[in-house]
Amino acid sequence: MATIPITKRGAEKLKEELHRLKTIDRPAVINAIAEARAQGDLSENAEYDAAKDRQGFIEGRIAEIESKLSTAQIIDPSALNAGGKVVFGATVELEDEDSGSAVTYQIVGEDEADLKEGLINIGSPIARALIGKEEGDTAEVQAPGGTRRYEIVAVRYA
Repeated sequence: MATIPITKRGAEKLKEELHRLKTIDRPAVINAIAEARAQGDLSENAEYDAAKDRQGFIEGRIAEIESKLSTAQIIDPSALNAGGKVVFGATVELEDEDSGSAVTYQIVGEDEADLKEGLINIGSPIARALIGKEEGDTAEVQAPGGTRRYEIVAVRYA
């Protein structure tokens, strides 16, 4: 089974979600099922059906998170020493060569990606274009609006 890269922060978030699902959400849905069963006829009991659906979702999510954590390769960006190259976990400052606008991204795993926070998925076109490049290099990204060129201003491992 292939390993999935994830940052230390991303692994902690998944562990917190797993803990919440097992200690809060799972017992709550079990109680909801018990209450719905106490109401009698289950064939026309919407609360029972909704609680069973919710239980299925929770159990599926628990299994998914446990699977991801078991195959995760946890990477601590602050411990990286990639010699200035852009690698998984690196924070990259870019300047758009056309507009001159500056952006900063950290390359993270699929579950951690959040563009609003500057966290981009390792599989995204921009991350794939940046991997292996160094400060001062230019990366060409195939965007929906055409090719964009970014100059790598700085690479940090934090």
